[in-house]
Amino acid sequence: MKIFPFLCTLFLCTIVTIVSAQEQRLTLNDLYILADSNNRNLHIARMGMSRASEERNSAQLSLYPDLSLSLSASYLGNGYCWDRNFTNGFRAEIPHFGNNFSFEIVQVLYAGGALKNKIELSKLNEQMAELYYKQKRHEVRFLISGYFLDLYKMRNYLRIYEQNIELARKLIEHIAAKQEQGAALKNDKTRYELQLENMQLQYKHIENSIAILNKELTTALGLSDSVIIIPDTFGLQQNILPYTETEWQNRALENATTLKQANLAVDMHKKIEKIERSAMIPHISFVAQEHLDGPITIEIPTLNNNFNYWFVGVGIQYDFASLYKSSSKLKAAKINTMMKMEELQAHQENLNNSIHAAYIQLDESFTELETNFKTLELANLNYEVTYNRYENDLALLTDMLDASNTKLFAELELVNAKINIIYNYIRINYLCGKI
Repeated sequence: MKIFPFLCTLFLCTIVTIVSAQEQRLTLNDLYILADSNNRNLHIARMGMSRASEERNSAQLSLYPDLSLSLSASYLGNGYCWDRNFTNGFRAEIPHFGNNFSFEIVQVLYAGGALKNKIELSKLNEQMAELYYKQKRHEVRFLISGYFLDLYKMRNYLRIYEQNIELARKLIEHIAAKQEQGAALKNDKTRYELQLENMQLQYKHIENSIAILNKELTTALGLSDSVIIIPDTFGLQQNILPYTETEWQNRALENATTLKQANLAVDMHKKIEKIERSAMIPHISFVAQEHLDGPITIEIPTLNNNFNYWFVGVGIQYDFASLYKSSSKLKAAKINTMMKMEELQAHQENLNNSIHAAYIQLDESFTELETNFKTLELANLNYEVTYNRYENDLALLTDMLDASNTKLFAELELVNAKINIIYNYIRINYLCGKI
């Protein structure tokens, strides 16, 4: 009777496992939408955009005047006064309650363009944060596309191995029947059983690969581990547009996020140059102050009164140390700008080469698909002919094994060829910043 509760528990656990595993058929566009909402790396990049926006707001506030207010109350001790030779000293009574109030306004009138350039630099930094987010989204989408296509490929592999395992089992049954009739050797059956074992092992490897890919994909999408993703590739191959290489190159120049980042980096370092140059220019400010102090301790005896005074004026500040300190900083800033310009040129060349290689690989993948269609057609024909010949004792078992392996290999290669077209098309779009 003790076995009954155990069986009930086992049954319930099995039911829970089946229910918790949720299959979802998703297109690649569905995955992109999920990633935009849930991917952790994109969430961090959006936070970077918010930070850059606040930094830009902070920089713009530098155009407003600086306001400072000071208010204090204090206890003043009595003073003591001497002659210059510290003789004839006497005690000076001071009112013990002291108060101080001051209010100051400072408005920068001219700073050599420093404030303006810092604001413009903060705006460029905000644009860079937006480009970083877009580039990170491209990277996440490209990564997800790879997982998606690998998962689709592995599921096709699984289907192909299932079909070939079933064919192998039927052939083993057929060999067993011939063996009973004395028309086949025991070794013939053993060799096919060995091939069946190998195929079943490969089938297990593929199942494990699917589990790994599914886990990586659900993590990237922010989904539960219990979700089983079934790739839906409907319409993917139909959306492939036949652009020429020149058209791809032009798309890359117009849209590649990495190229925009390199251009923006040049602009940012030019602004940094101007900021460093402004340190060598006098700064002019408007100043206004209001004071209310008491008591008046500069008189002996001390006057127990409040003393109010104010002033307005224009101040000029010049840091003479900038003549020798800022010179090196300015030179370094100019070198950095030249470096960024060189990096921009290098990036353009690398992008051009990458698009060229990606275009050739995309074109090549169409040729591979045509070849693999023909190869599979011939492999299926060869398998049928060999099977009929083996049925009539006109072919050896080794011929049958070769035909089976050739058919299996051709089916797998056709799946690879179809997926390679989609992958290469996505890759060239990724390089162009259009994924």
